[in-house]
Amino acid sequence: MNRSAPLALVVLLALLCVPREAHAFRCGNRLVTEGDIAAEVIARCGEPVQVDRRSVLRPAVVWRHGRPWHLPGGPVEKVVETWTFNLGPNQFMRQVTLEDGVVTRIRTLGYGYR
Repeated sequence: MNRSAPLALVVLLALLCVPREAHAFRCGNRLVTEGDIAAEVIARCGEPVQVDRRSVLRPAVVWRHGRPWHLPGGPVEKVVETWTFNLGPNQFMRQVTLEDGVVTRIRTLGYGYR
């Protein structure tokens, strides 16, 4: 038997246990995607079970014609919220990151709970 086969199986199983990033997820029959605003997410999924808020400093950037233009004056403060949605014991929980009220990241967590 090939000695690398068990190692490859262990690596594959370990990768399956790592939380995955998604670009969208369903709440019932409604889709939440990156770029949605906070009010749309709440209308589609209801209130999150957990909300974490923090402030971060980001470079001041304006996008024009697909290119970033850095503005003078240094970094600006952005509000970053992480919302966790429990979709029940038969579905994966989702963690949604919003910057200034816009969805920028969606992660898949483990199974939800009752």
